Amino acid sequence: MAGSRGDKYYDVFLDYRVWLKTVNNEGIMGEGCFGLLKDIKLSGSLKQAADKQEMSYRKAWGIVRKSEDLLGFKLVDKQRGGKDGGHSYLTPEGEDLISAYEELRDDITQSIKRVTKKFFNKINKQ
Repeated sequence: MAGSRGDKYYDVFLDYRVWLKTVNNEGIMGEGCFGLLKDIKLSGSLKQAADKQEMSYRKAWGIVRKSEDLLGFKLVDKQRGGKDGGHSYLTPEGEDLISAYEELRDDITQSIKRVTKKFFNKINKQ
């Protein structure tokens, strides 16, 4: 919320996104890839993660592969089917990346909340 009820900016909110990009401005990882990797970790399945993110398996696998290609290392390993079916899991590098990304997002969110509160307090007093 951007102020108290009745303030002229009461219904205005700040939204932001965090992207990791290459030096050539190519997107490596954003909210979609981050969510996908977190869901792979939780479910152990790229298919289930894709379903949860409301995207096709092909699109999800393409997102992961593109990120891996741009980073130069694997984020996800897959074990093909068998009697118990397949399994997907994050590599140690994938685990480290989502852990650090989550911490980065939390730090940025706290900073933005502080700065945004200051901003809206200033413009609501005008």
